[in-house]
Order: sequence, then C-alpha cells, then structure tokens
Amino acid sequence: MASDKLEFGQNDAAAMTRRTLLTMTAGTVAAFAASSSSSATRKRPPNIIFIMADDLGFADLSCYGSAYHTPQIDRLAREGLKMNQAYANSAVCSATRVGLITGRYQYRFPVGLWEPLDHIDGLGLEPNVPTLPLMLRKLGYATSLVGKWHMGSPPQHGPLRSGYDRFYGMLGGWADYFPHACRKLENVLLNGYTPVPDHGYMTDELGRRAIKEIIDAAAADKPLYLSVHFTAPHWPWIGPDDRTISDKVDDPRFQEGGSVAKLQELLTSLDQNVGAIVDTIDRLGLTNTIVIFTSDNGGSHYANTWPLSGMKGELLEGGLRVPVLIRWLGHIEKGSTSEQVTISMDWVPTLLRAAGGPSLSTNETDGLNILPMLSEGAPAQPRSLYWRFKSNEQSAFRDGDWKYLNLGNAEWLFDLSKDQRERADMRKVEPIIFARLKAKYQAWDATMLPYPGGSFSMPTIGKTPDRYKLVVPPVSPPVK
Repeated sequence: MASDKLEFGQNDAAAMTRRTLLTMTAGTVAAFAASSSSSATRKRPPNIIFIMADDLGFADLSCYGSAYHTPQIDRLAREGLKMNQAYANSAVCSATRVGLITGRYQYRFPVGLWEPLDHIDGLGLEPNVPTLPLMLRKLGYATSLVGKWHMGSPPQHGPLRSGYDRFYGMLGGWADYFPHACRKLENVLLNGYTPVPDHGYMTDELGRRAIKEIIDAAAADKPLYLSVHFTAPHWPWIGPDDRTISDKVDDPRFQEGGSVAKLQELLTSLDQNVGAIVDTIDRLGLTNTIVIFTSDNGGSHYANTWPLSGMKGELLEGGLRVPVLIRWLGHIEKGSTSEQVTISMDWVPTLLRAAGGPSLSTNETDGLNILPMLSEGAPAQPRSLYWRFKSNEQSAFRDGDWKYLNLGNAEWLFDLSKDQRERADMRKVEPIIFARLKAKYQAWDATMLPYPGGSFSMPTIGKTPDRYKLVVPPVSPPVK
C-alpha cells in the first residue's frame, strides 16, 4: 500500500510552467514521443486524464452556447465529442465525488448522505470501498489526484487510502485561491498531507502540478490515471490578479460579491490551464490518452444553465446536468456529439474497460459502460437514473425521456424530449406514466440508506424562499 506521506519538495509544483514546457528541447520531446510510440506498439493501455471543474454550469462553456469565452476547453469539443445529456450524481460536490470514484449511488455509503460533507471526525469514504484509481492501480497504472478530494480526512480517510499513489490538493470542499495561514488543514493546499506554506494562484498551481504528473509518468513509461479536480470556478470570487485583495475573503460583504466579469476571470484561468495540460499531452506525443472534462454539479451564482432551469442544490435539470467533453484521438470522432444519457458513476465501468480491465457486474457498479456509445458507434441506450436531496425533501427519477420530480412535497411529470426547462406539468395528461415513475422511485429509494437525522444538506443558493415552489403552467388534458 502507498504511504500516506509523499516526499516531494514544496516548490516542485511551480517548477513546470507552460512557458518552460514550450521551451523543452526537441531532443527531450522526441525521447518522450519515441517512448510513447514504443509503448503503443506494445498495446499499452491509454493514459486517462480526468479534469473536473467545480460548480461549472451546463452552458458555461462557449461550445455549449455561453457568452463566456473558453477557447482552450472548446478545443476538446472540436477534437473529440460533446455530450448533451450528461448528469452529475448529485446537485452538490462531495456526494457526486463519492459516485464518481466508486461507480455506485452515493446513497449506499454514509459519507454520501452529507450534501456536502462537512469536517466531521471519523466520517469519510472507507478505505475498503473499491474505487476506480484502486482498480486501475492493480492494472499497472500510476494514479494521482491533483486538486479537490472532499471525501474525508486522514488518518482514517483520504485519497492516499483510496487508490491514489500521489496527492497534491485540498481535502475539504474549498480553498483560497491565494494562501491564508489561519485556515484548517482541510482548506489549504497540501503536498501529500503536508501544507504548502506559500503558493501562487490556486488554478495555476494545480495546472502546473498536473503537467508535472504527466511528465513524470511519461518518463517512467507507465500508463497514468490523473484526476485533475480544479476548485474553479467555485467561490471565493478571487481572480489571478487579486492577491492584494484576497484577505477580504472572510468579510461577509465580500462573500455576497462577485460578478459575471469576475466569473469570466476564473473561467479564463481554468481554460488556460486546461489548454496547458492538453498542450503537454500533445507535445509529448501521448496520442493514446483519454481526456475528459466535466463538472461536479450544476452551476451556482453567475453560472449559465440555459436552456435549463435550476442550479446547484436543486434536482431541476440545471442543478444536475453538466458539460462533458471527451477526446481520444483515433478512437472518438472529431467534432461529434452524443445524446447518450450518462451520469458521473458511469466513468468507473467505462474507463476500467477502456484500460483493458474487466466488465463490472450490477453488484459491483450502478453505472453503465458507455464506451461502445462513445467509440464504437453503438446506439444510445435509454437510462433510468435516480436522485434525492435531503434539503427541501427533493427527489427525481429520469426514465427514458420522462422525469418525475418532487420539490418540497410538490410533484411534477415532465417530458424532457420536448421540455428541457421543466415547465409543462404532464401529470394530468399522463397519469399512468406519473404513477409508474413515482412507484419505481419509491421502490428504488427503499433500497438506499436513509438519511441520518443530523446529516447536513445544503439549502438552495437562490435568494427567494419561493424558488422551490416552481410555479409551472399546467397542461390541460386533451378534450375528449
């Protein structure tokens, strides 16, 4: 088992910048490329770079129609595939991350019943739970997490106890973009589990470390599973040029601040660092590399979720549906799109098969291997996906194109093929479908762990308490 302490120098992450990468000698690049080519001849499994933003809205990328400008991330859509019906496992961060790493509904684990997880002694993802990095490590992969963990703290829990060989990031749900000495261990940048006393802008710092992990794995000629879990564009509203004002982050007036322009600054930094990661992959000739970009849940505050309604903390489409871009050169058609319905936990069976691992049974995963739909031209499969959220007693069930929704004991039925904004209530038009979906949801819910009485569930970010009432115009039954 990997040690819980990593022996890296504290300045290692700053050693590789995009500028130094671009000035690498031709001989170095050629050596890496030759190594990659030789490995490909041996049918080496693909590198997997899983990039996840934090609180990114469904339409926050310009390739999804946003006014925000994200040219580097859009490149993944041009050179790969864009998914239009991808969902997060939850409308909040740590619960989604439990589903993402385990391939199971997070409601099967005590840690997944906190929405999100707070700093609670003894609560976290148990080390005996099978995870994707652990499965890939058994297949010979180097495994690294750069960025946000948010599934429990050491010594009982943590990324180094759940399959990652190396960790450079934060244990909790957020961290300052520039360091503050007064923070808890969970909210500061860590190298292994050792605090980094001073560092640059957090998004740049994580981008540099991700580049280092890619270069190190290439030099060792090992396939790499790298999770790059950025904190951007999550609060606090601090851009790359805001170090002198970053101390105001604890001022309640600042916490209610931010703006569309400030979110663009956070997105621009995220975009540039994703571009630098992809540049690294290409310059090293690592053509057999799967790059995935997504978000942990729906957008918050200044996010763009159009044409969806809702936001983080809600089981409306805008709180659950997320952007997903996938590039795998030679395997996925460039500039393609997919209407396959998918969810965070699908990545466990999908990436395990892409790595040459075994197919997982329904006793091992609640997810679906979507690799045939991504790279083999298989038709989209209909899905049945379930969600619940303790705050305001929310529940949702998507079955094909139909969606059952319960918010605060008010129920609806929507046909998502015609009504992505969830405005036309079809309960009275299709009472049989409504009753069937509600019964199926209740049967599924009975198989999951109940919420503990004291577990936390985040209230909506919206200012208006009536937000959850979701007054929608009913559709009259057809006249007979």
